[in-house]
Amino acid sequence: MNYLSHIYLSGDNEDIILGNFLGDYVKGHLSKLHDTSYNKDIILGIALHRQIDAFTDQHPIVKQSMSRIRHRYHKFSGIVIDMFYDHIFAKNFHHFSAIELENFSANFYQILQKREDDLPAALDRMIISMTSRDWLTNYANLEGLKWSLKGISSRLKYESDIENATEILTAQYQEFEDDFFQFFPEIQAHCQKFIENPVF
Repeated sequence: MNYLSHIYLSGDNEDIILGNFLGDYVKGHLSKLHDTSYNKDIILGIALHRQIDAFTDQHPIVKQSMSRIRHRYHKFSGIVIDMFYDHIFAKNFHHFSAIELENFSANFYQILQKREDDLPAALDRMIISMTSRDWLTNYANLEGLKWSLKGISSRLKYESDIENATEILTAQYQEFEDDFFQFFPEIQAHCQKFIENPVF
């Protein structure tokens, strides 16, 4: 799961959304975050982010998706599948939300702008790119997906070739889409349960 799915799975609480967005950038044990400026819902969002990652990484359907590309992408397979799933989610967003993807994305960008004081300065450049290029909406088309994969590839320490992973997605699109539609209701249920009864 990448940005779009993480944000959607956070529900409507702005602090949980913000915490989930920060999940990749906040390290350390969650108990230590109570001594920071983060409130309890932002911390819950960070915990939710970790729940999503752990649930996704261990899920047999996700592993099935990864098995289709592991011969080519090895340790980067998880990154590629995260992006494939966000693309499929974006393309089919109308099945999951009454809000159009463009409006959902714009609402999130407004949260980032409104809450910029709560965000690390190190994310400024990435957030400018995300909002100006409308990453979330553009996940829905293959060109946008390829551009995002190219950006990720440029930040990796090792050669990955993941920017060309759309070739595999196109060749086996139905299989990956079927995997996603089997998996996503399960991650939705898991997140809803965790938000209602967080244990961490």
